[in-house]
Amino acid sequence: MAEESQDGQDKTEEPSQRKIEKSKEDGKVLSSKEMFVFTSMAGAFLLMFVIPMIAQQMLGSWSQFFHFTRPDDLPTMIAERFSGIIYAVLLVAVIVGVPMLIITIATQTAVGGMNFALKAAQFKANKISPIAGFKRMFSMKSLVELFKAILKVVLLFGMAISIISLQLPSILQLPFRDLDVAVASSLMNFLFLLGALIVVLAIIAAIDFFYQRHAHIESLKMTKQEVKDEYKQTEGSPEVKAKIRRMQMETAANGARQSAAVDDVPNATAVITNPTHFAVALKYEVGSSEAPKVLAMGRGQMAHRIIEKAEQSSVTVFRSPLLARALYYTSDIGVEISERLYQAVAVVLAYLYRIDNGDMLEEPEVEVPAELQFDEFGQIVDDNSMGNGRRT
Repeated sequence: MAEESQDGQDKTEEPSQRKIEKSKEDGKVLSSKEMFVFTSMAGAFLLMFVIPMIAQQMLGSWSQFFHFTRPDDLPTMIAERFSGIIYAVLLVAVIVGVPMLIITIATQTAVGGMNFALKAAQFKANKISPIAGFKRMFSMKSLVELFKAILKVVLLFGMAISIISLQLPSILQLPFRDLDVAVASSLMNFLFLLGALIVVLAIIAAIDFFYQRHAHIESLKMTKQEVKDEYKQTEGSPEVKAKIRRMQMETAANGARQSAAVDDVPNATAVITNPTHFAVALKYEVGSSEAPKVLAMGRGQMAHRIIEKAEQSSVTVFRSPLLARALYYTSDIGVEISERLYQAVAVVLAYLYRIDNGDMLEEPEVEVPAELQFDEFGQIVDDNSMGNGRRT
């Protein structure tokens, strides 16, 4: 049965990598006490074969501590012997302790990895709460630990009784054998018994490891809502990402349409520029009842292409920053210009028409409605001084 979260949802989803990393920061990693017991006992069993190689020399050195060759200077000799005893004890601790420490670290590394979390060392009030302690006593984890303890006792005692029963005839013959043979036989029987018990501990450790791994993963499982919330935090809201993709697609589509529209610039009546950042190519038939139409428009490199195409096709280029930006931000390719720009565009086209017919006129002052006066970023400005234009 799936575990439930505090909000009542079932934790059915596998833990994400972020959830696993966060649990490590809290000091929650996979561990197995039975695995430590097994590896420690196995390490001690192996050390039993190594220690006899140096035991004779160590015992010889140890016996020297009780030889007092200078009875008249006992205080000095006792101090010397005490220093030697401390050194010997430290040496034994290193010979035995260092391998056991390495085995312990290697065991944790193999089981759940090494992890140093200061957060795990912080004080937690629930650890001393009687109610929380009472709940832990009767939790599923406590029942499992009780079952493991019973299983361990049964298996170890059962294996010990079985081995002793098999060796009982040999054990009963020990009093009738030579001392050397009896000691050697006893040692072999003991090693055989200890090896069998370590095999049992290995079985128990394997069972505990797989159970602890299962329990650890179950404790880290997430609800569907937690998965969604984490995805939003790491990858962003799906709605926002979809909107960004849509805007990117629209921008790409507009860029492609603007690029294709450059080919229509030779058919334009005039090109309004800013002077080079923006360019809008307009088409108007004299005497037509239709409003001027946008054939091409662009900014930056696209504006340069439109201007270059217009100059190659002898299309008049008229510089009017405010009008060019107003047309760019309120119009679209293939449609008529905004109704609010009729007057400004009409003034420009009338001026260009008369200039093309040989009239000598001063450039008109192009007035763009205040609400359509944009800067280069599409923000409304109040700079009316930029309304004048210049023909090229």
